[in-house]
Amino acid sequence: MRKVLQQLKQYKRNTLLCIGLTALEVIMEILMPFITAIIIDRGLEAGNLSVVYRYGALMVFMAFLSLTFAAAAGKNAAAAASGLAANLREAIYANIQTFSFSNIDKFSVPGLVTRMTTDITNVQNAFMMVIRVAVRAPLNLIFSFIMCMIISPRLSSMFLIAVAFLVIVIGSIMVITLKIFNQVFRRYDDLNASVQENVSAIRVVKAFVREEYEDAKFSKASKMLYDLSVKAEGLLAFNNPAMMVAVYFCIISVSWFGAQYIVGGSMTTGDLTSLFSYIMALLMSLMMLSMVVVMISMSLASIRRISEVLNEKADLGDPEEPVTEVLDGRIDFNHVNFSYKHGSGEKTLSDIDLHIASGETIGVIGGTGAGKSTLVNLICRLYDVDDGSVCVGGTDVRRYDTEVLRNQVSVVLQKNTLFSGTILDNLRWGNPGATDEECEEACRAACADEFIDRMPDGYHTMIQRGGSNVSGGQKQRLCIARALLKKPKVLILDDSTSAVDTATDARIRAAFVKQIPGTTKIIIAQRISSVQAADRILVLDEGRINAFDTHENLLKNNAIYQEIYSSQIEGGGDFDQPA
Repeated sequence: MRKVLQQLKQYKRNTLLCIGLTALEVIMEILMPFITAIIIDRGLEAGNLSVVYRYGALMVFMAFLSLTFAAAAGKNAAAAASGLAANLREAIYANIQTFSFSNIDKFSVPGLVTRMTTDITNVQNAFMMVIRVAVRAPLNLIFSFIMCMIISPRLSSMFLIAVAFLVIVIGSIMVITLKIFNQVFRRYDDLNASVQENVSAIRVVKAFVREEYEDAKFSKASKMLYDLSVKAEGLLAFNNPAMMVAVYFCIISVSWFGAQYIVGGSMTTGDLTSLFSYIMALLMSLMMLSMVVVMISMSLASIRRISEVLNEKADLGDPEEPVTEVLDGRIDFNHVNFSYKHGSGEKTLSDIDLHIASGETIGVIGGTGAGKSTLVNLICRLYDVDDGSVCVGGTDVRRYDTEVLRNQVSVVLQKNTLFSGTILDNLRWGNPGATDEECEEACRAACADEFIDRMPDGYHTMIQRGGSNVSGGQKQRLCIARALLKKPKVLILDDSTSAVDTATDARIRAAFVKQIPGTTKIIIAQRISSVQAADRILVLDEGRINAFDTHENLLKNNAIYQEIYSSQIEGGGDFDQPA
């Protein structure tokens, strides 16, 4: 809770103003029944019209003040609640940017989306209700009860019975519904995951005619959310009946005993009239408090989920005195062990001892799940090793400033992402200050210039969200050009030419030799043709180094490489499939 409220920041003034203005509004409303009693007793019953006019004008003025205070309080409440929501979104988003891959995996993308949308909206609504209604209702309740005690202490005891009854009922409901709402928001995560997966893969869904299956899967997630919501709302529905029981109890009790007091001469008609006004104000305050309790019970689950993200610390942090320069592209793996779940005993990489000279071109090949992508993720420190060390330029990657390291170790993934904007905008992600000429040179090296020149607006052609208006091969070449613009010491191609033809693949590799000879190049590929010209080739098998040698030597001495070569060159098949 404290972590969430810290995000008020510049909106604390609006919050305090709302509370102060609400208190003034309540005072005006509380005094009106008291003045009504004066008008009845001293004006109407005494036949004194001057008292009626004088106190009537005062009531009109107080009503105007109450309206003014309410409007100003509402405006400040809206500003404070909306500001809190905006600050929370910014704080969560900023913290997510610091997360490592393992932090992201802990929450899941749909879970983070739910927290930034549904959960924050719940907190925003609850906060507005708290600073407006939760301030107004208790003050109204307290002041109304004080006035009731002044008018008739004996009748006021009826309210205490009603309040005790409501506290027990509403408290019980809150405890039960809070547990249900925790489950509801987890179901929201599942629902968002289903939508995200379906929409992002809609082409596959339609290609395999799986619309009905996806509909059924979504309906199942939606039905589970429906059942939990009905259960929670069904319990909350007991609030109103309980409130009405308390209201009718108080009205009947006050009417019965008040009539007797008037007949006995111990209470005036004006007093009974104002007492009824205070009764209704008091009970309405209780009803508003029950609404606040409902909203708070919903928002507590959201606050807990938001706080989890805000309190999450990135697994990977910079040292106190980070190294700010990468000397060269030399890479050393010193007996590295790695697992995605630390301490689980399930190692993804085992005893990797590997040494690559600066400027070398290294091919990496192996079956699916051999650990190829995991290996290169350690070089740019997307994860930290369990044992051993990974060094770039002779320095352990954990000693670098993370930004400096990742600017010098450029990675091109198989499924890289393009963003909305022009081709030039996307290219300059690699180097914001790159000139048009540098962008064109990088595109020539990546063989992207040939299709950019055919586009109507050339380098100013708009890329749609996710790069949906370019092919897979075009997207990969743009991503390679973007990485080249960083002018890195190490360039990693993680199966990033899989969508281009072999001739284009060969031209890209030839351009690398000519234009970035001093850059260490690591090429992960499924095709032998993509790596056979490399200085050395690393063969991975089940997270271990099986061999590390030249293409010629591997063909002579390594059974796995021979099998891959045979299946591709002679059989033309996929080496991941059984021969």
